[in-house]
Amino acid sequence: MITLSDIGAAALGGGELRAGGTDLMSRPAAGPHIDLRGLPELSGVTWLPDGSVRIGALTTIAALAADERIAAAHPCLALAAAALATPQIRSVATVGGNLLQRNRCAYFRNPAFSCFQSGGNGCPARAGHTLRAAVVDSGPCVAPHPSSLAVALLGCEATAEVDGTAPFPVGELYGDGSDPTRDHLLPPGAVLLAVTLPPPQEGERAAHHRTAGRALAEWPLVEAAARLVVADGRVTFARVSVGGVARVPLRLTEVEDALLAGEPLERAAELAATRCAPSGQNAYKVALLTGTVLEVLERAWAPAG
Repeated sequence: MITLSDIGAAALGGGELRAGGTDLMSRPAAGPHIDLRGLPELSGVTWLPDGSVRIGALTTIAALAADERIAAAHPCLALAAAALATPQIRSVATVGGNLLQRNRCAYFRNPAFSCFQSGGNGCPARAGHTLRAAVVDSGPCVAPHPSSLAVALLGCEATAEVDGTAPFPVGELYGDGSDPTRDHLLPPGAVLLAVTLPPPQEGERAAHHRTAGRALAEWPLVEAAARLVVADGRVTFARVSVGGVARVPLRLTEVEDALLAGEPLERAAELAATRCAPSGQNAYKVALLTGTVLEVLERAWAPAG
């Protein structure tokens, strides 16, 4: 029977981990494929006594989207899962695979080009086709991080569980985006086991929205998730996170602080643009970012009437 130790040793030998394979099968692999599906203990959803929920890394996106209890407790995560890709992909793609997938930059995925991500020493996207490039410039690489689930989990303040380490915040999987060679920071041979979401806030409501060129089967240009608690017409709790605009998923603390200070939703959403430094063809993303953030704030606020 295969074990985590076996898999870690194989990965250290140059292999690349495979779960559902929806990303790995669409690009050249760094080495032989190492199948994780022989580890059934990595699958499934477990509710813990304190109200938190542990989601195994091999749990499929379809199972996550269809889980009514997760939809009730963590709607922005369920909405993000239901919106990504297609039903066929969601049926095999996994939580861990979505969190640790490689970016979709056409230069990285084209063997005719060399870039930081493929072992080179430059970013051809900066001087090339920048329509989908990051507008929050945090490092030499401008490929946006592709994970929709990471955006929702960041806003849900989830923790990641990796073999051999104590649980840590999901955002630490990615760092600050300054390393142009990596899409995540797990060391070679490490296996993501699960993510755990703490209990939701009492009375919270949430929303998720992705803005894409097509309604289906396209990575979003911008996406956002919001969790709010509203009491007596004021926001008393706020978590706002975004994706598609930076090398890593981002939590917008400036927007959260504005909401807690009583700023109107429109003004708070405008603050999402304060980190942006667009260039070339991607300036349009700034307006998409503020509009998408406003959309999720309005949707999350709406149940208050």
